Amino acid sequence: MDWTREMRYRPYKDYSALDLLKLQRQAGSSPAQLHYHIHPASGLLNDPNGFSYFNHEWHVSYQNFPFGAAHGLKSWMHMSSNDLVHWQERGMVLTPDNQYDSHGAYSGSALAQGDRLFLMYTGNHRDKDWVRTPYQLGAWMDKDGHVEKLAKPLIEKPAKFSEHFRDPQIMEKDGHYYAILGAQTAEGEAGHIDLWTSDQLESGWHEVGLVQMSQYQMGYMIECPNLVFVDGYAVMIFCPQGLNKQVSSYQNVYPNMYLIGDGFNFDHAELVNSSDKPLNLDCGFDVYASQAFNAPDGHAYAISWVGLPDTTYPTDDENWANCLSQVKELHVKDGKLYQQPVSAMRTLRVDAKRYDFAGTLPMIPEPDTQQYELSITIAKDQEGSLNLLGSQDNHHALKLNFDTKKGQLTIDRGQVGQPVATDHGTTRTIDLTASHDLELQIFIDHSLAEIFINGGAQVATLRYFADQNNNRIYFNQPTKAQGSLWPLSNM
Repeated sequence: MDWTREMRYRPYKDYSALDLLKLQRQAGSSPAQLHYHIHPASGLLNDPNGFSYFNHEWHVSYQNFPFGAAHGLKSWMHMSSNDLVHWQERGMVLTPDNQYDSHGAYSGSALAQGDRLFLMYTGNHRDKDWVRTPYQLGAWMDKDGHVEKLAKPLIEKPAKFSEHFRDPQIMEKDGHYYAILGAQTAEGEAGHIDLWTSDQLESGWHEVGLVQMSQYQMGYMIECPNLVFVDGYAVMIFCPQGLNKQVSSYQNVYPNMYLIGDGFNFDHAELVNSSDKPLNLDCGFDVYASQAFNAPDGHAYAISWVGLPDTTYPTDDENWANCLSQVKELHVKDGKLYQQPVSAMRTLRVDAKRYDFAGTLPMIPEPDTQQYELSITIAKDQEGSLNLLGSQDNHHALKLNFDTKKGQLTIDRGQVGQPVATDHGTTRTIDLTASHDLELQIFIDHSLAEIFINGGAQVATLRYFADQNNNRIYFNQPTKAQGSLWPLSNM
């Protein structure tokens, strides 16, 4: 569908309940629909927002335009969970209904404050000439999910920035409130992260300054900055647009990156002793706009949008698009960020159908559906290909080409099914330690693959669109490997 501006910003009230129900039925019946990941009931899903722990539950929302696979008038769709795995939809928590967010309730974060949750988000406003003004807005959510917005903006855009000033992450430190925002200089030439502070939360916000975190320019815009504290380190997760590939290698249209520092100086807006060159948060094809936060016990968690700006997917024709990744627990080891599945992911395993295998083998037991976890260790000093989602005629598969002698893994989705974003390549190559075993923990969910490599030292996430009957798992030649496979239940 060719979405016009008028169609994208048509008021929600102009749609009937029947219109929405038809779209939800269409999305729900899609063969590519996810079964143990957060996905849109209808329409477009993008950035995760408001990831937090409040009232004895985990919370996350996602940007949603419910009426089609287009970036239109957006709201927050609210989800909650008792274990970071089984999520329940709670309905829309923020909708565009005032002068400051008239053209969309855009991305933001949340902070628990006693018996209420404070939401801080970007309101997207456009005037009659379509000139955009971003506002950083606040709202309170009570234990029953009722939301009351603040009457006035918390932060208005400084003149030194362009219209691209958004995505606040709010946090509290030593009795003071802080927010970091993605920003672009007024000339549109440089991206920055901007730090603000307040002692009163609902008012009195003032700028501390641009965050110093690297000697390199981070492209022409930074989106979705997140600061988390992981095992004693400060980790900045962010999305630089237009980053020079000589600074850091990436193939996606825009990358999701991170930097590690020894700490963060809130007084001077500095990531202390930063690792300087950013690294890819995800080495796959489709992760962007990740949101991370520290839980009350200090543990750090992240969840990602599995989708990319300026990218189309086959399910667009079914009027729905994208999903969220599983939640990942974060750790720092040997100067790198490790991401691992949360322990509750094991509750999805159907133990009665677990398969164990070992020794030299070309074939692995074939699961009944594209909904499983495969844990496998490939012995060192071998070359070959592990094929997933394979067709019976061997013409289609997701190929994991490994060389455990040289230390390299190449993921090839070029022949798995319907093509996706081929302008940015169909392979991703990951460097590993030479002459070491390769440990893979692979999650498959009908059109989503998440691959945790060597205990989460690397993660590769990708969408694929294969025939749902393609379930063969096999090596291209006898290979020394061992592991287990579990079918997984629905969320």
